[in-house]
Amino acid sequence: MKKSEDKIKDKEDIKTEEQNKSKKSKSDIASENGEASKEQQENVEKSDGSDNSNNENENAETKQELSREEQLEEDVKAQKDKYLRLFAEFENYKRRTSKERLELFKTASQDLMQVMLPVLDDFDRALKEIKKSEDESLVQGVELISNKLRETLKSKGLEPMLVSPGDTFDADLHEAVTQIPAPDKSMKGKIVDVVEKGYTLGKKIIRFPKVVTGK
Repeated sequence: MKKSEDKIKDKEDIKTEEQNKSKKSKSDIASENGEASKEQQENVEKSDGSDNSNNENENAETKQELSREEQLEEDVKAQKDKYLRLFAEFENYKRRTSKERLELFKTASQDLMQVMLPVLDDFDRALKEIKKSEDESLVQGVELISNKLRETLKSKGLEPMLVSPGDTFDADLHEAVTQIPAPDKSMKGKIVDVVEKGYTLGKKIIRFPKVVTGK
């Protein structure tokens, strides 16, 4: 009888131990599940944080790239504006120098031409006196030389100014050496006589004609 009671008691103890073990295993599983969920949550939070930081870094890089592009555009605009200014200045310089060069070519022989003007005056006086003689061959020879010299100088740009008695006096074009009483009222303020011819080289007057005016 006693043995059977001991067996029953042993069975009850074994059952109690098994129940306790099952309770512990359930609590361990629950705790393990809780820890796993916490780890998962932490991993999710970390991934969210890393995603946010990555997004922020990408936004910062995008802004930096945009700022670089804007800076490059500003640099290109500045260089283009500088180039256009330099090009315009160079074009103005070329036009100015080409104009000055043309004027220099036209007036480079001005000193020589001015030296030759008294020679032309001497030819005019000589022809005037020679025509009084009866030697036609002499007149023709002097005229031939005079005309050849004048044509040569004309090809270099020298031109006589056409001034005749009766023309209106213009202080910008004529040089009055004296005034005399006008032969009639119509000659007042006009040219009465031309003392010395005037000449132009190109469009520039290198010697003004000397005239006598009526008053």
